[in-house]
Amino acid sequence: MYKEWQIAFTNIPRLSRYTLGAKIDLLFCEALEGILLAAYSPREQKLPHIQRASAKFDALKFFLQLAWEMKLLDHKKYQSIATPLISVGKILGGWMTSLKTKASGMPEASETLV
Repeated sequence: MYKEWQIAFTNIPRLSRYTLGAKIDLLFCEALEGILLAAYSPREQKLPHIQRASAKFDALKFFLQLAWEMKLLDHKKYQSIATPLISVGKILGGWMTSLKTKASGMPEASETLV
């Protein structure tokens, strides 16, 4: 996903590359960093990192769509970058829900079926 972005980044016109393109690149790095921090944090410290990463991914999706609407990315390149972002967002949402459920002490759906 980030590799796809780096290829597309080099093909964005210079003026947009150092404005909108740089913003997208920064959001990508910050979102990935948030996931990395969450993965290596103790359980009680994971939620804030995941929430921050999720917000960064939402902003990233918005700015990528803006770049596509401005014709800075062609449809095929936009789709190859945006589609995995949707999956990552769903995974982060599930991770947040799981942590919130365990923090509140309520059993998860899979635990209630046992």
